[in-house]
Amino acid sequence: MGILGKLFGSDEQSKKEEKQALPWQKLTSVEQLDQIEKASKGKTQAIFKHSTRCGISRMVIRNFESSFDLTADQVDLYYLDLLNYRELSSEIAARFQVFHESPQFIVVRNGNTVHHASHSAITPQVLHQFV
Repeated sequence: MGILGKLFGSDEQSKKEEKQALPWQKLTSVEQLDQIEKASKGKTQAIFKHSTRCGISRMVIRNFESSFDLTADQVDLYYLDLLNYRELSSEIAARFQVFHESPQFIVVRNGNTVHHASHSAITPQVLHQFV
């Protein structure tokens, strides 16, 4: 944008358009899975399983965050770093009866998985049908 951007205010406008960071909660313990199951009885819960060394996973989470349009009142978002919590990832797969993939997005309502997706099929818009 350089000089033209500065002259016509594009830099200011782009700063205004920046989105707030999503209210991710780090998922680090099996006890949190109990909390997710319980909380899902009244509010949609979503788990994003992310491989921090994978370029595809990084692109998917970036796209997810840029198009996310719900509030913290509507959904709780959990973020699992797969590389640091592999055993927890296996527990999620068993408990919520999904085959492990990475990246992976799991939506939980009433203690059950109501949606799961991986790679380019991960979008926040699916959450609208569960809030």
